[in-house]
Amino acid sequence: MRCIHSIISIVLTLAASHLSAAEIEFNRDIRPLLSDRCFACHGPDETHREAELRLDIEESAKASAIVVGEPDASELIARITSDAPEQVMPPVDSGKSLSPAEIDLLTRWVAEGATYDAFWAYVPPRRHDVPAVDDSEWPVNWIDHFILDRLNREELSPSDDADPVTLVRRLSFDLIGLPPTSQEVAEFTQVDSEQAYERLVDRLLESPHYGERMAMYWLDLVRYADTVGYHGDQDHAISPYRDYVIDAFNKNLPFDQFTRDQLAGDLVDGSGVEQKIASGYNRLLQTSHEGGVQPKEYLAIYAADRVRNVSSVWMGATMGCCQCHDHKFDPYTMKDFYSMAAFFADVDEAQHFTVGGNSLPTNRPPELELPTDEQQRQLAELNTKVGEVEEELEQAEGDTKPPIEEQLKELQQERDVLRRSIRRTMITVALEEPRTMRVLPRGNWLDDSGPIVEPAVPEYMGQLDGDRPTRLDLANWFTDAEEGAGLLTARVMVNRLWYLCFGTGLAADLDDFGGQGEPPVHPKLLDTLAVEFVDSGWDIKHLLKQIVLSRTYRQSSLDTPALRERDPLNRLYARQSRYRLPAEMVRDTALAVSGLLVDETGGDSVRPYQPAGYYRHLNFPKRKYSHHEDDRQWRRGVYVHWQRQFLHPMLKAFDAPSREECTAQRPRSNTPLAALTLLNDPTFVEASRAFASRVLSEAGDSTDERLDLAFQLALSRSPDETERSVLTDLLSNSRTHFKQYPDAATKLLGVGLTSPHDDHDPVELTAWSAVTRAVMNLNEMITRN
Repeated sequence: MRCIHSIISIVLTLAASHLSAAEIEFNRDIRPLLSDRCFACHGPDETHREAELRLDIEESAKASAIVVGEPDASELIARITSDAPEQVMPPVDSGKSLSPAEIDLLTRWVAEGATYDAFWAYVPPRRHDVPAVDDSEWPVNWIDHFILDRLNREELSPSDDADPVTLVRRLSFDLIGLPPTSQEVAEFTQVDSEQAYERLVDRLLESPHYGERMAMYWLDLVRYADTVGYHGDQDHAISPYRDYVIDAFNKNLPFDQFTRDQLAGDLVDGSGVEQKIASGYNRLLQTSHEGGVQPKEYLAIYAADRVRNVSSVWMGATMGCCQCHDHKFDPYTMKDFYSMAAFFADVDEAQHFTVGGNSLPTNRPPELELPTDEQQRQLAELNTKVGEVEEELEQAEGDTKPPIEEQLKELQQERDVLRRSIRRTMITVALEEPRTMRVLPRGNWLDDSGPIVEPAVPEYMGQLDGDRPTRLDLANWFTDAEEGAGLLTARVMVNRLWYLCFGTGLAADLDDFGGQGEPPVHPKLLDTLAVEFVDSGWDIKHLLKQIVLSRTYRQSSLDTPALRERDPLNRLYARQSRYRLPAEMVRDTALAVSGLLVDETGGDSVRPYQPAGYYRHLNFPKRKYSHHEDDRQWRRGVYVHWQRQFLHPMLKAFDAPSREECTAQRPRSNTPLAALTLLNDPTFVEASRAFASRVLSEAGDSTDERLDLAFQLALSRSPDETERSVLTDLLSNSRTHFKQYPDAATKLLGVGLTSPHDDHDPVELTAWSAVTRAVMNLNEMITRN
């Protein structure tokens, strides 16, 4: 937290130092300062409020701390400029302070009238007029007008367009999460036209891989995992929910329906199999199946988990902060927290507490069986046979009974075996009588003294009709642009879609549209995107297409020293961004380039190679990891088994989250561990050998021809002279090494399940494997430019 506060202080200080007197805006410049330094004691939290002063409310602030137009007469200014330790604000023991530039900014604000504005995130967005710009040639669509208008005011110019190869690779990674093939690159670069670019965008949006790419992000938000999380971290049946998400994105399911399906798929009219699978969202939280859990305690834990997630995913809110007290920075109360939890008081949790310990799977939540057509046929046949034998048994007498009983037993066992092989998924089943929900004083599950609350949305945001609103009512409220929070929800979502295309959101804090979050740098653009999203019928593909067709998106990611100094974090978008690919895409790229990637969608989670003994500390029950021995080994990363307590080491090395909580933005680290993983993980070693085999099979006999193909497949370009020279030397040295040490060649060729190509000399194949391994370890290979 200390590091986060330091970063906030630096950002605010830099912002204050760049402002002229005419530029002060409350939401952009003043409120973040007050929120970070003052609201903890003088904000929404009534319990911990000091001096009965609220600086988040204009009337309170101006009644006792601010004299409009007179900073010398204002207690606020007197306190922040005081030299007395007992008088200065923020207090010395708070660990916070104001820089001279920030003090000057607050003083000027008071002198100019101390104007307050409604907080931007709580005001429904509206469609703004597209600004006129002097350079009418640069914009391609309306998004560019907003960006260029701001750049002009900042006296900045947009960057040049990215070259066609960079652009096709960028689009491919952003929309389907895979590198383009050499043929796709060639087709696009040969026809340089606006129509060709739009056709490429349309083709990628229609690819079945689009849903897989989008699901990677959504599964982070809703904390999808294949295990329960707490205590034994046992497996649970939920992978069909992941497949539902992939299918929903591929079908371009409207986001409002996507929301209803997940929050209340069991409650919608005509609820079908898809809706019931989607309702598995309510089962994605961490749960415990240990025998000694206190049901009352864990019901409180589950309720809090659901509030944190639903508020973060759909509201961009930090409601978890008001589990024990009113929010210190935003207008959420404890009552709001437990009223939100009451929406989920109808979710049947009884099975979690029936049997514990090692008795899984008897203590599982409600599940839906999903038999294949063949399994359904077999099950029907067995049910018919069982029925016939049962009738026969009823009529049998004397010695004829035992053989019939044995036959019945065998049929029942066969049916049980078949049923255990049927795919299952957890679903939501609503209780006829929801559990009673109370406000828990200080979040204490043992304290029943708090008032009973009914399901309700945050009080400051309005109210729902009816005596006891349901999860379906909440889902509809989230996407109701007329009477509910629909426009606010849209703004949260489009900010995240923008992030997927630029690496950072228009509002940088993707999960905090509150007082501690950064206000948007292009607020009118963000608002207009939100309205466009709603007006399009909550069409995600439509919005993504608008973003990637813009000239802003097509800019080069190269920055000049001057631009780097002026806008180091690329908040103004005078260029594109470049950053390392997410963990799953790092894996997928290696498999795709090598030719190993299995192009299938859906199915149970897969288990790739993993270090022996990694699960040695997993108990209740003890488990030994076994990787798959078939082509499931080369499926995409989105399908990899997600073990919360022991996330696959490759995913962990590249910053994938454990998914215990909502993750709206992954960190991007650069560590030796990630480099060593890319170099030595069996998946990447096997991929480099398969890549080498592909190069030897598809290229000519010369070293140059083979290097050209390797670079075209991996990086969509030819090697430069330095790369060609270095890799030629590596090839020569590797040939010498593997001739001298044939056992090393044999060992390398034995990594993984794939068999070496019989037509290739082992020494030549291993030598080229060293080359392709080097290519696959280039930063460019795992970077989105």
